[in-house]
Amino acid sequence: MKLLNNEYKIMKTKEKIQMVSEKITVINKSGLHLRPAGELSKIAAKCPSNITLVKGEKRVNPKSVLILMSAGIMCGDEITVECDGETEEQDLKTILAAIASGLGE
Repeated sequence: MKLLNNEYKIMKTKEKIQMVSEKITVINKSGLHLRPAGELSKIAAKCPSNITLVKGEKRVNPKSVLILMSAGIMCGDEITVECDGETEEQDLKTILAAIASGLGE
């Protein structure tokens, strides 16, 4: 804050309070075990956005294979993919397409 004519001038910035998300059902017969989790982690790591996968009460960062596997995501589970960042819409499409493709299985 700067003192200007005996008044405080407050500088405000516009904050972005937005994120994109979408639900998807996992189609991998064995769920997100090591191989598909590793593939998804590689794809997520290339995305600049903050990405979160939500399954029930669990919220995990898919950029880490071990954390992703700890969610116990199985075939038929509906998960929510959340992306927040400058490229959030493109990153959401990328992650959804990867999951829909079966991640190489």
